Parts: sequence; structure tokens; C-alpha cells
Amino acid sequence: MKKLMKCLIVICIATGNLYAANAARLDLVTPQNKVTIYYQKSEVKLDSIAAHLLAADIELVSGYRPKVSDNISGAKGNIIVIGQVDSELIKGFGGKATDPDLKGKWECYSLRSLFKPTKNISNALIIAGSDVRGTAYGVFAISEKIGVTPWYWWADATPKKQNALSINIHNFLSKTPSVKFRGIFINDEDWGLQPWAAKTFEPETKDIGPKTYSKVFELLLRLKANLIWPAMHPSTKAFFHYPANVKAAELYQIVIGSSHAEPMLRNNVDEWDEKTMGHFNYLTNRKKVDDYWESRIRESSKVNGIYTTGMRGVHDSGMEGVKTIKETIPLLDTIISRQRDMLKKYVNPDITKVPQAFTAYKEVLDIYDGGLKVPDDITLVWPDDNYGYIQRLSNADENNRSGGSGVYYHISYWGRPHDYLWLATSHPAHIREEMTKAYAMNAKQLWVVNVGDIKPGEYATQLFLDMAYDITPFEKPAFSSTHLEKWLATIFGSSQSVSMAKTLWKYYDLAFERKPEYMGWSRTEPTTAIDFTEYNHTYYNDQAQLRIDAYDKLVASVESIGAGIEINHKAAFYELVAYPVKGAALINKKFLYRDKAYLYAKQGRMSDQTYASLSNDVYDKIVAETKFYNTELAAGKWNGMMDMFPRKLPVFNLPVFDLPKANNLPALRALPEGYKNADSTSGLQQFSLPGFDRWNKQKYFIDVFLCQNVTRKFAVSTSENWIKVSAGNGELKPEGLSSQQRIWVEIDWAKAPLQKDLKGNIVVKADGDQYTFSTVVNNGLVGELANFKGHIESNGYLSINATDYSLARNTESRYWNVLNGLGVNGKSLESLPLIQSPAEGDLDTLKVKGNPAVEYDFYTFHQSPADITITSLPTYPLNKNFEVRYGLSIDGGPVNIFNFRTFGRSDEWKNNVLSNSAERTFRVQDLKSGKHKLTIHMIDPGVILNHIFIDLGVDQPFYGSLAPTYQATPNGK
Repeated sequence: MKKLMKCLIVICIATGNLYAANAARLDLVTPQNKVTIYYQKSEVKLDSIAAHLLAADIELVSGYRPKVSDNISGAKGNIIVIGQVDSELIKGFGGKATDPDLKGKWECYSLRSLFKPTKNISNALIIAGSDVRGTAYGVFAISEKIGVTPWYWWADATPKKQNALSINIHNFLSKTPSVKFRGIFINDEDWGLQPWAAKTFEPETKDIGPKTYSKVFELLLRLKANLIWPAMHPSTKAFFHYPANVKAAELYQIVIGSSHAEPMLRNNVDEWDEKTMGHFNYLTNRKKVDDYWESRIRESSKVNGIYTTGMRGVHDSGMEGVKTIKETIPLLDTIISRQRDMLKKYVNPDITKVPQAFTAYKEVLDIYDGGLKVPDDITLVWPDDNYGYIQRLSNADENNRSGGSGVYYHISYWGRPHDYLWLATSHPAHIREEMTKAYAMNAKQLWVVNVGDIKPGEYATQLFLDMAYDITPFEKPAFSSTHLEKWLATIFGSSQSVSMAKTLWKYYDLAFERKPEYMGWSRTEPTTAIDFTEYNHTYYNDQAQLRIDAYDKLVASVESIGAGIEINHKAAFYELVAYPVKGAALINKKFLYRDKAYLYAKQGRMSDQTYASLSNDVYDKIVAETKFYNTELAAGKWNGMMDMFPRKLPVFNLPVFDLPKANNLPALRALPEGYKNADSTSGLQQFSLPGFDRWNKQKYFIDVFLCQNVTRKFAVSTSENWIKVSAGNGELKPEGLSSQQRIWVEIDWAKAPLQKDLKGNIVVKADGDQYTFSTVVNNGLVGELANFKGHIESNGYLSINATDYSLARNTESRYWNVLNGLGVNGKSLESLPLIQSPAEGDLDTLKVKGNPAVEYDFYTFHQSPADITITSLPTYPLNKNFEVRYGLSIDGGPVNIFNFRTFGRSDEWKNNVLSNSAERTFRVQDLKSGKHKLTIHMIDPGVILNHIFIDLGVDQPFYGSLAPTYQATPNGK
């Protein structure tokens, strides 16, 4: 081997044409060339694993499996060479075979193309790593070049077949990863990964064992990650229970960690036996606890690990034996000191060389803030609140610690106020916003994402780990949607990726307003029964129906795209797009149809039972889709992976109906939008529609419906030619939804006289019954509105997107910035920059009138009290130096300061995370008619404003988003 290396070096120097300056073509599989892959044989097996996986990837694309060897002596033709920069194999090709800046880097790789490095070798691709994982990342970069995505196995993302396979290679040096340790936490695996592994993929283990973990570890390397927090629920044996698990981590060079509740690489749920070991209580059972930790540290002393320090209860609970923070702090000091003594004894006498983490999760954050001194070399891991909002980040003092900081984040969760374990709906723009914020605040040492069962969280996992590997492109908010589109293109090709990305983005938008698992308006821990949703069915053009329509449009899009999907992409499309979208649509309909069944029963509609049936039918459809996922998809490969009712929470149950009955009703009724007395069965036949105005150009509905088992024809007439209706007549039949019809009413503004108080009416006649609906229309020429630039009232309210300001008053150092893609209407407004410490005096004086501000000009038509509600995302203070405050003033008056910070698991916090919103309301006792100016003054950085609602007496509740009311510009332009 050494003789060959010397020979190669001599030949390389003699030829002088080691590599082309530009891209070089390398034929991998052609009629003339078949590439061979060589790796450096060593005690570390990952180079061999990566080489054979690359060969398998080439076969997956081309049908030909290249030869893989650790003996390069007979090399000829086109070859790929894999190894570390300082390996004999790589050094044998000379200094120009690698980038001179590669050596000494963390997890970097270089690609070099060499032309005729020897007489027999035509072309060589040199994949060199600064370390063993860097080499693997370089290998899998080539896999992606030929079309094999990291999800080729986990999401059945089949690459396009190519009989002739060639690639163009540019000389390339990768960047150092943005975050040092990057990985996933497999959690709450009871309903997916564990039963699937035990029954389908790894029946010989009957558990998540080495076969499953090997697939997980391969995925992590393909995603350029390096860390695992293993599964630890009661359904699963501890990671160290199976020695082959640890061996698999060694083979794939994956760093082993453990969750926030599992110190010293232990799994307390499985490994701490209270019957034989006593209580997990350091005050009363110290010797047993120390022995428990010490045995694992001794056993794991040679593994590549990150040790969680501190102590909590056995399973995500508070530490036993202490009642107050004052009691807990000195005990935790003792525990951490003892743990570090063990690590010094068995792992490394220099404790600063032993990776350690302290996760300030739940009650531990309060203990830390109470004065716990965590040694400087331990990484502080800041958690989110389980719902995607990071609770704290480091301030300037904490950022001076040598251990740095990191983040533990959730895209799946079991717990109060409600689980979200079924579908993966964490919004990409939200993940991007929180994690780029973390990076900006110097959380760069460790990022871990709780992925649940991995499936169906494929995209969110990819997104999170892509950011951890290279944060730079994500620092621009618009890249979120670009990243989704690019990811889909790598799997399905570019022709369908745009439409798929739009469909999935809307799916995330709808779930950001309300996750599918929350649509029952129930809670868990303690578990409560389902309730009616808060969507308004009778106003704002029927909020509930608009949501149903949005999901119907998504499902139609899925069906349309799916019809054109190639057969080899069908499984991936179902897993990544069709099942989640259909599942979300169906469970939304289940509850929105249920709402309508009860509401319409109170109104006496014949359609009430139809809506009850539609709601029940949804359950059967979800069952059918889930059965397909488990038994037919990919020939049953994922049997046991998908559970449509994890934890059997009420939201997943078949609805039970006990509809009210209305008696003594006419055969036909007609009710207008905005009619509140849903349970009224009075004989009223005179109604008023909400007001129209020429600026907002509203449209409203009149529902005509049967109350008796008869057939009725009806006619609709208008008193004025400028009143438009969507139908002039109709026929209602008692079968299903044929028993009702929605008539839309609008104004033809070109025909309407220029008059402030136009009046007219609509009449609905059926046999002897007649219903009259009066209209009031404002089509006046209001002089002061001619050049007004601002928001104009719509019949008692204004709905304003926070980004639709009239003026932003920023400074060079502090400013409001638009976040595209985030928020219920697709945009939000953030106070920037993100800083570690406030300017001197900021927190004391709060002279906010001089701070950067956004102004909203608005116009009201009548004098009334006003409730001004500001909705923000329920973020937390950046660190302990800040709050989450802003100032609000009306018409230049006094500034009122609002702080939407929450503490613990209060009811307000629960409502906030379920709705992704935090509200503060300012009451104006007497708001005159005419022009006004609302000013929101910046105080704390990181505040994200979303929506403004000014209630002038509309007296109609709503949930989530409303379409914005009209924003005028000068002269109507």
C-alpha cells in the first residue's frame, strides 16, 4: 500500500494536471465506464458504511452497483476515493487532492476532481473529510447530486432512474456547520415508531432496536446531523438495554445523548426499578442513585456521548424530596458536582473535555433562575414551551460561558393543554423565526428537535436540521417557502413542486390558526370533553364554512396533483402530502359539521341530520385513510406507524349527537347573516342585513331552508336595481343539503345613487310565506375621505393586518421588520434587532414616545366606545433582561404599556399556545366619528405583532383570522 501511495504521488507530480479549475464531468455508470469506490480501511467503520451506501444509491438510480474496495492497488478507470484528509489513502493523491483549509475543521469535507492521476486511473473524485462525519457528509452530498434524497427510505422518495449516470464536480469546501451538535429526540413513540418497529420492521427484537436505529442513524448522517436522544417511553426498552444499539451508534459515529429528564445517559422509565432500588430520591437514597449513574458512566466511558446533568423525577416530573426552589438549589449543586466527579473518574480527568448539557425544562427553568450556578463548561439548553415558542435565551453574561448554549425544540408533543401527536403541522415560518432567533442570540452549541415518531414529521425534521447545518439562507424570512419548494423538487421533480408547496403552505397556515388535534376544543391533563368550536357560523361570511371551503380546495389540489404523480412517487406523495392534508381536512370537517348540525337543529333546519351524518362519515374516512397508510401503502412497509387516535383523546372519537328539536315551524324559513337568535323559532319575517358601504364593498348571505318534509319553490326579488342577488329563485327538497340554499347579496356600485343612507330591501317568497330583508347602504361622498389614506370601518369594526401600517418610524439601530409567511394572514411585524442586553435606562425610564413606532390611520363612521385588541404571537422575552411589551396610544394621547408575558401553565398560556396568539385590549370610552391614529410604540425586541381588531360595537365574536377591512389610498388609488 505504501509503495502505491509513493507511486501515486510521483505520478501526480509528473502529470501536473491534477484537477480542472472548472466543473469536471465524472461518468459513474455509462456503457463505457463503471465507477469503483475506494475507502480507507480503519478501526472506524463509517467510511466503509458510507462507501457501500453510496454504491447502493448509485444502484438505486442506475441499476448498477459499483464495486467497493479498501485496496486501491489495482484501481483503473473512473474511481471515487473516500477518506479523512490525513488518511494514507487521501494523502497518496498529493496535496492538491484536498482543500488546504480542510484540516482541523469540524465536520467539513472537500470535493476534488482529478484527471489522469495515474496511468490507469482516468478520473478520480476525492471526497475528503476533516473528520469521519465530515467524510460521510461529503459522500451523501454526492448521493443527493444523483437524486437520492435523505428520505429515500423513510419516505419512499424513489429517485429517477437513469441508465447513464454522470455528475459534474466543482472543487468544493463545505462550511463548518452552524451548530456543533445537531439531532433528534425520538419521543412519545408508543403509537407509531415502537409498534411499527416491534411488529413490522424488527419483529426479532419486538422493539426499537439496532436494526431500526441503524436506519435512524443513516438518516441523521444524510441530513448532516450527529446526535440522538433515544426513545425512552415505557413501551420501549432503554437504548443501552440492547448492546447492539450502542454498537450501531459507534458504527455510524452518532453522538448519544439523553433527554432533559434522563441524566448520565440513563433511561429512568425503563431502568429505575422502584421495587428493588427504592425511590429515585437523592435525599433519602443517594447511594443507590449514585451507583445507578456510576455504572452507566463506567459502561459508556468510551462512547461518543453528551451527558445530561442535574436531576428530575423518573418521567418528566419534578425532583423527589424537595418542595421549594430554595431547597432544590443546594441539592442540585451537590448532584451536578457528584456527576462531574464520576465523569472525571471514568471519561476524562479534564472535565471541560467531556460534553455535558443542562436543559432548563419546565420547573428546572425556575430553579435555574432562582440562583442555580451551572458550571461554565456545561452547555445550557433552552427549551421551547412544547408548542414551538422558546422560553428563554442567553443574555450577555450567559453567552460568556465556555459551554455555550443550545435549544430543545418540539414539532410533536404529549401533554397539557393538548397533544399534537397525529399530524405534523408545525409551521415552517414559525420554526424558522424561532430558530434563527436562537442562533442570533448565540445558541449554537446544540440543537435537538423532538420529532415524535419521525413520521409524519419528515419535512419539519429536514427543515430544522438544515437550519442547524447552515443557518445563512434562513436568515431571510422568505426563504422558508423557497426551502419547502426546493425540498419537494428534490423528491418529486420541479414540475409539481410549486403547486405542492403552495398546497402544503396553506395546510400549515390553517393549522397555525388551529391545529387539527385541537379542533375539539377539548383539553388534556386533565382530559375534558369536546366542545363547540369558536368559529362564527353566522357572521363574517360564515367563518366555519370559509374554513371548510379552504380545506376542500386543498383536498382538490391534492387530488389534482396526485393524478399526475408518477407511479414511483405515489407512496412518497401519500406520506408527505396526501395523508396529512386529507387527515387535517377531515377532522376539521368533523367538528365544523358538528357545529352546524347543532346550530341548524336549533333553527329548525331539515339539514341538521345531514350535517350530523357528514360529521360521522368523516370518522369512517379517517379510518379508511389510516388503514391504507398502514396496510396498503408501500406494500405494508409502514404497518403500525400511523395511529389516528393516539392516547384515545376525545377529539379523535366518533361524534355522538343529541340534537335539539324545534317545533311549530313554518315549512320554509329565511334568515340573514348576522342573525343571533339561532334557537329562536319565532314567526319573525322582517329582518335587517348588516350595513354596506362603498369602501368595503361587503357581501352578505341570506339562508333559505326547509323546516318540514315538503318541497318548496321560492323567489327572490329586490326593491332596487342596484341590489344584486346570486339567485332569483330556487327549489328546496327535503333530501340532504337540497333542503337549503344560500343567497348572496351585494351592491352594484355603478348603479347605486351617490347617497349616504340608501335604503332598499330583498323579499323571499314561498307560497304564502314572505321574508323581507332591509338594507342600509353608505354610498355617500364623504369629503374628508377623498384623500384619506388609512383603514375604513366596516359596519362596526376594523380588521387590520399589523403589517398594513400607514407609517413606520424607525431608527438606524431599532426598527420594525415584516416577517413574510408568518401569522394568520401570512405576515407579521417584528421589533428588531435581537439584542442580548437593553440600552442603559431602557428598562427604567420607558420613555417610549421617542421609540420606533408604527402608525395606523383609521376612519370611523359613528361615535361609540371602542375596544382595540392587539394580537401578537405568544413569544417569550428574549432573555431575563427583557419582557414582551409595547406601548399603545390613540390620537397622540398617553401611552399605555402592555406586556403579554405569561408564567407557567396558566389558562392564558394554554389559550395562547392553542391559538398561536396573545391578546391585549385597550378600551376607549368615547371614540368620535372621523379620522384617528393608532400608534404602537416599540419597547422590547422580538415582539411579533399580528393583527389589530377595533370593535365599535359589531358584537360578533370570531376565531383566528379575519379578512382585513378596506385600506384607502389618496384619491382612491
